[in-house]
Amino acid sequence: MATGLMGGTFDPIHIAHLIIAEVALEQCGLDRVLFVPSARPPHKHEDGVSSIEDRIAMVRVAIEGNPRLGLSDIETRRKGKSYTIETIRELKAALGPNERICFIMGADSLTQLSSWKAPEHLLDEVQIVVVRRPGVNERETDPAALEKILILDSPLMEISSSDIRRRAGEGRSIRYLVPPAVESYIREKNLYS
Repeated sequence: MATGLMGGTFDPIHIAHLIIAEVALEQCGLDRVLFVPSARPPHKHEDGVSSIEDRIAMVRVAIEGNPRLGLSDIETRRKGKSYTIETIRELKAALGPNERICFIMGADSLTQLSSWKAPEHLLDEVQIVVVRRPGVNERETDPAALEKILILDSPLMEISSSDIRRRAGEGRSIRYLVPPAVESYIREKNLYS
C-alpha cells in the first residue's frame, strides 16, 4: 500500500486541500491520503486556532463519501507540540515496513523546512511531495532537499484558511471555498465570528 500524509491546522479544511489530495492520489500512485490535523502546531500561536475537536469534525465531514481519503487523529494523543517527524515515525510503525509513505506539503512550508524539528531525518524517512503555491519559489530551499522531493503538477490556488476565517467572521460568503458540509458546520458552530 501507498499512503500520502497531509498535515496541517485545517482551520478550516478547504477545497484546495481536497484538490491537492486528489492530485497526489493520481500522480504519486497512492492508495489513500490521510489528513493529519495538528493538535498543537509548533509554528502557530494556539490562541487563534479553533479547537482540535472542531478541526477534526470539519475534516471528517469534508472527506465523507471519498473512500480514498482518511483522517488520523494521531497528534491528539500526544502531549506537547506536534512535530511532523514524530508523527511520521509513529505512523510508519503503525502502518508497517511495507507501506510506502509520502508527505505532502506546500512550497511555503518547504522553504521553512530548515526550521522544523530534524528536517534532515524527515527527508530520509519519507518521500516529500511539494505542492506549488502562488508567489512561492520552491527552488529557494536547500539544494540537497530539492534532490529528494517530488513537485506535483497541480493547479495553483490562492485559497487560504486565514482568508476563509476572515470572510466568515465578516459574515461574507465562503461558498465554493469549502465543501458545503464544512460551510454548514462553520455556520452551525458559529466559528470565526
